[in-house]
Amino acid sequence: MLFSEQNFRRRGEFSGSIEVICGSMFSGKTEELIRRLKRAQIAKLNVEIFKPRTDNRYHETNIVSHDANSIVSTPVESSSAILLLGANTQVVGIDEAQFFDDQLPEVCNKLAVKGVRVIVAGLDMDFAGKPFGPIPAVMAVAEHVTKVQAVCVCCGNPALYSYRTVLNDSMILVGEKESYEPRCRACYHVGNNCGAS
Repeated sequence: MLFSEQNFRRRGEFSGSIEVICGSMFSGKTEELIRRLKRAQIAKLNVEIFKPRTDNRYHETNIVSHDANSIVSTPVESSSAILLLGANTQVVGIDEAQFFDDQLPEVCNKLAVKGVRVIVAGLDMDFAGKPFGPIPAVMAVAEHVTKVQAVCVCCGNPALYSYRTVLNDSMILVGEKESYEPRCRACYHVGNNCGAS
């Protein structure tokens, strides 16, 4: 049976919601996710954090930001595993959500309907400037969307694109500064001629 947010409040339970933190690489998405999750932990809420098993750039289990802040998480193969492992939880954090399957929006909705605060972080666009994975669909059903921006390495303007600097056409290429750089719209479309080192 589905309960409205008003019913959750009347029954004195935690009100469910979906929050999305999105933007380009190096924009502070994971940093903001960690900040929100640590605040939930300080408030003594039951918090569970998940990331895709494929993302092990910094650590096998922890979520780690580019600034080396970290928080313990559980790597999972699919979004459906979040439903099983996130039972009896008040806050669920999901990092690198663009790498999850298309069931992620449904998983987030199911958790929110159960009264869970779901915080999702991920790239909203791929290296080709196209909507990335399930992020747009999660954004569509979210109560709150925060779009963060990096700084363009070419001109210093706000950057919303992740420009791939290596020759590789694979949709998924897990990488760092050796493979990507943040760029504004103009410098992204100029390509390698922007003068960045």
